Amino acid sequence: MRPVLDVAAMREADMAAQETTPVAVLMERAGTFLARGVLRTLGGAYGRRVTVVAGKGNNGGDGRVAAGKLALAGVRVRVVDATAAAGELGSAVRGADAVVDAAYGTGFRGSYDAPPVPQGCAVVACDIPSGVDGDTGSASGLPMHADRTVTFAALKPGLLLGDGPAFAGRVTVADIGIDVGDPHAAGAVLAGRESAAAQDGSSRPPVIALVEDADVDRLVPARARDTHKWRSAVTVVAGSPGMTGAAGLCARAALRAGSGMVRLAIPASPSGPVSVEAGDAVVVALPAGDWAQPACATAERSRVLVAGPGLGRAPETVASVRRLVATCRLPLVLDADAIGALGGIDDAEELLARRRATTTEPVVLTPHEGELGSLAGPAPGPDRIAWVRSVAARLKVVVLLKGPTTVVADPGGNARLVTAGDARLATPGTGDVLAGMVAALVARGVGDPLDAAALGAHVHGRAAALGYAEGLVAGDVPDLVARWLTARRDACR
Repeated sequence: MRPVLDVAAMREADMAAQETTPVAVLMERAGTFLARGVLRTLGGAYGRRVTVVAGKGNNGGDGRVAAGKLALAGVRVRVVDATAAAGELGSAVRGADAVVDAAYGTGFRGSYDAPPVPQGCAVVACDIPSGVDGDTGSASGLPMHADRTVTFAALKPGLLLGDGPAFAGRVTVADIGIDVGDPHAAGAVLAGRESAAAQDGSSRPPVIALVEDADVDRLVPARARDTHKWRSAVTVVAGSPGMTGAAGLCARAALRAGSGMVRLAIPASPSGPVSVEAGDAVVVALPAGDWAQPACATAERSRVLVAGPGLGRAPETVASVRRLVATCRLPLVLDADAIGALGGIDDAEELLARRRATTTEPVVLTPHEGELGSLAGPAPGPDRIAWVRSVAARLKVVVLLKGPTTVVADPGGNARLVTAGDARLATPGTGDVLAGMVAALVARGVGDPLDAAALGAHVHGRAAALGYAEGLVAGDVPDLVARWLTARRDACR
């Protein structure tokens, strides 16, 4: 996993580094990497003209160092102050082959209107495009669209969330000698935060990390030679009349993600059992009405229970889901209608507290933005990480918020970001697939539910990228999951 530092954590890490390394040295390193990024973007120095738009802070200092390095390489460089009049800025940018955006950094607050960049002129941003919020990715004013962003020490949330990816272009992380901790270690301590953690009695300050392919290799256990189907069994409680497709997708996804046995338990309609196409899952008919206890009995030999896809919102269904949550002593993955059955945040908090009185097994919620808003109220602002962390902490569950960048958080504030997905997954049923995958990874032995949820989202996105660029449907994804996981396993042998 790659560390991701929010604005406060980056400030603390920077200050800690300055205790042993002078600011001028850090700035020299940053400017050197920035200049290299410009030369890579231009393909060389000969005959090139570069304008550096530099502010008064550290970003401006990095830009001025880069200007000196570029001049030594033979580039014709002009440095212009970010606060200059619009006419002067526009004149400085016209005729340039590249513009270095070193006006403002991650801590900038306010609105920034960048000078217009001529067509064909490359833009290289220093740390983050000016005007893009370092924590949320929200753009204010008219920032430049960078072709490349050279960021220092670690990724920033604003490069991965909101408008950030569209403005940042290709992101390069430059190691300038600032310790940002090890996100692979549970409770990794970021530079400058260890003493604060000790003072408040916690030994594991929360971290943010970006999930990568290697994390799947490292954290998903291979199936043992002597394994059997029940060792990674999953029970899926899903489906209702007219909504059986979601149930089948969830069950198939759990199988393709490595569950040895999947039992698909479907509540009957008043007129009788509901039929479903579930592949190799074993279909069990639950009674109509109150089915919580039979569902628990069906899951007796399973390692995890996933509930919600296609269940519907009938009052008797909501009541059964709530009884299931309170009484089932297995790890739970709750999606779609099961999240809706929790009610508002106060009702959900009370229900989950009753559950914790009988079991310590974890709960993972996998909402999209609308479902999380119905549960916890609309997002209080553009900071998606803060929103997910707050709900996870209050309910004492893992929350996976689906989106272009998926955000996963646990009750302790640790967060994982997943950028593997793309627009292919914006189609009905892919969320049902994801819920089944997360359940399978828990059943396979990914010990931390935070990691299981984040890895599920990552594999989900990476697998979908193997499919059709246009016209991918949810039913394509489970087989692609098996293909991608097999390729990773073969590559690690």
